[in-house]
Amino acid sequence: MKKIILAAFSFMLIMACKEEKKQETNLGEDTQEKFQPISDDVLETAVIYEANIRQYSPSGHFDEFTKDIPQLKQLGVKVIWLMPIFPISETKRKATGGADSKFASDFPEAEQAKYLGSYYAITDFTKINPEFGTIEDFRNLIKTAHDNGIYVILDWVPNHTGWDHTWIKNKPEYYTKDKDGNITHPIGTDWTDVADLNYDNQDMRKEMIADMQYWLKEEGVDGFRCDVAGSVPTDFWVEAIPQLRSTKDIFMLAEAWEPELAQDNLFDMVYGWNTHHAMNHMAQGKKDLKAWEDRLAEIDSLYEENDIIMNFVTNHDENSWSGTIKERMKGAAPLMTAFSYTIPGMPLIYSGMEYDMDYRLKFFEKDSIPKTKKEMWSLLEKLGELKNTNPALNGGKDPASYKNLETTNDKVLAFQRSKNDVTVTFVGNFSDQEQSLTPPLKGNFTDYITKESIEMNDKVLVLKPWEYKILTN
Repeated sequence: MKKIILAAFSFMLIMACKEEKKQETNLGEDTQEKFQPISDDVLETAVIYEANIRQYSPSGHFDEFTKDIPQLKQLGVKVIWLMPIFPISETKRKATGGADSKFASDFPEAEQAKYLGSYYAITDFTKINPEFGTIEDFRNLIKTAHDNGIYVILDWVPNHTGWDHTWIKNKPEYYTKDKDGNITHPIGTDWTDVADLNYDNQDMRKEMIADMQYWLKEEGVDGFRCDVAGSVPTDFWVEAIPQLRSTKDIFMLAEAWEPELAQDNLFDMVYGWNTHHAMNHMAQGKKDLKAWEDRLAEIDSLYEENDIIMNFVTNHDENSWSGTIKERMKGAAPLMTAFSYTIPGMPLIYSGMEYDMDYRLKFFEKDSIPKTKKEMWSLLEKLGELKNTNPALNGGKDPASYKNLETTNDKVLAFQRSKNDVTVTFVGNFSDQEQSLTPPLKGNFTDYITKESIEMNDKVLVLKPWEYKILTN
């Protein structure tokens, strides 16, 4: 009798658990149904956030990032780009990069465990890196973002895989080979921890697209940031992206500058590398404002009006390999940050930037960003609000206009952005010396950052080193 009662109880418990799981699944489906796919309107006012899950917290888990997503909403973030979340290969795992690149196996065995390898050396495009948590933890991240009106895109690595990927063993024809038939790393790089994919192989292309579709169809992600997208044949994107877009409305970001990648409804946004380089050079005194003038001419010649350019003062590559914002921009950092928000395009926040992070994050090892709100948080919060709410800063496929204003000082840049009869004016001293000038316009304005009223008239305007004003009317 006890066995019968126990069996009956077990059966009821199993059925209850199944019903509970069913309810949880339905709850998630309801949430997804209510959350509208990403649209062009969203892109007009969006700020994008690059999330480095490994370094975001001491634990490096999804959950630590997920709980902070509501705070990112305060910064105007509408798109989260997750750096690769997939398992990392152990074979040829890197410990250091650059000219002195070494593998983890080059170090004593006792030290090897601390080298976690590159996020971009992937073993499986459809699995979660166990260091970050479980698939359920990832799903909670997606749901939390969507509940806060934020979209999530995955960092996709189509150019290569890690050496432990199952394709290496089971489908070696998917890879580029040398004259001796050996699989190679990408030619012309020091990326020895990854194996180069062969895009002449049509079956590999189909599997790549299928793996991308999995995340759209099964896990509810909203698009992809595609690593070294320009190194992959453009005809692959012509083949793949329409298929992805047929599944749902998505956001596609290319880590590339090539204008052809933004044509014909392929990628929505490309990297503003030359804008970034111009900002670095101006901040370092290596170039004057003609660098921005030249960049504007380049943008006009290369891109169509509805092409979106991502503007950034830092990202994971720049921080780890080229230096922190303060290293590269010093006292010009706040000016260049405000500049990146007010010029045409979409501004980027990289993990730690919002907390005034002033050190280079380790790339192949565990590290952690600070979590104390200082000057940058307040600035980004103000800039994010302006970007989200003022049509004069629209930077998507129907952007606000851009017009340079003449100044009487070649160290000072002034321009206006306008849309729907609303105008925002930027005036900035792009030098480390105090500058005086006749105001480039007249009238009564509000300094958006300080909230002070400013009367522009014939009186000389004096700007401190790297000082800027964002004027609204």
